[in-house]
Amino acid sequence: MGDCITTRGFGVTRRRGLVGIALLMAVTAAGGAKAQAPAASPASAPLAVYGNRTTIELAPVLMAAERTGTTVKMGGVNNLTGDPGAPGYSSDGLADVATNAETQALRFSVKNPNLRIVMTVTEGLYRMVARKSAGIATVADLKGKRVATIPQTSSGYFVSLLLAKSGLSFADITAVPLALPDMPKALKDGRVDAVSIWEPEVENAALAIGPDAIDFSGKGIYRELFNLNTTAEALADPVRRARVVAFVREIVRAAADLRKDPTHAKQLVAQASGYSYEVVDRSWAHHNYIAALPSDLLDVMVTEEIWLAGQDKRTARGRAELAKLIDTSVLAEALKN
Repeated sequence: MGDCITTRGFGVTRRRGLVGIALLMAVTAAGGAKAQAPAASPASAPLAVYGNRTTIELAPVLMAAERTGTTVKMGGVNNLTGDPGAPGYSSDGLADVATNAETQALRFSVKNPNLRIVMTVTEGLYRMVARKSAGIATVADLKGKRVATIPQTSSGYFVSLLLAKSGLSFADITAVPLALPDMPKALKDGRVDAVSIWEPEVENAALAIGPDAIDFSGKGIYRELFNLNTTAEALADPVRRARVVAFVREIVRAAADLRKDPTHAKQLVAQASGYSYEVVDRSWAHHNYIAALPSDLLDVMVTEEIWLAGQDKRTARGRAELAKLIDTSVLAEALKN
């Protein structure tokens, strides 16, 4: 999941358990009151990296950070813009680079068009798990059902696309924005009929109901693009740009290494997220660690922008304007060396 942010120092239940409504409010506040942005770090300072430490998608970034002696602080795209993050889940400070799903880059770039996507670190392979005992055998059977998800995030976007394939919309379901770790139990207890969120809670939900589970894959419908983001200002500064390029190069190397042997990467994710190694391992296959720029990145953004604009009651930006948010030169430079 690339949409929420969290803090180390909380117990595991509290750290992940507060995501629910607080996160929902935070992600919709991208265009709201702006926090005062901290002063930029001096040229001699290490690269300031922010990311969602509870996401499995972060694995290549954690590996690259370990290899370069960099700390991945809790946060996301809001740390690039100086906007407030989710209360209790965000660190102070201005980032040089930050991770998030493409959904949040689109949201925050409405008022911050200087944001730049420089690579897709990981593809999150989204899905939905539902209870067969609730009368659900096909996606069309979700009509009138209660679905645990967070509507204003990438998971909500996936649900909207999944429903649309069967002629349904969000208006045909009851979206239930629970705290992430509460979703599996809510499914087991019958308080919701389906769960769709980033891993590992979908995997946990499937395990919670065992043979009663039916899985609806997002293959061919949507996959989350968990991106590394920066700003035009950072890339215009020769010193900061060089540090960003070097870090991108290390992410590419880390992704290649973890594709060969993911053991250490899984350990890093478990340590950073608070999830057990076993939980991380079970959810690992629902991600592609590509460290690249997908050829359809702009296409995904153009389509998703229309959905976001409808939610926010604003005019959707066109393809040419959205294309400016993607900077291909950083990855190209990183791959030269």
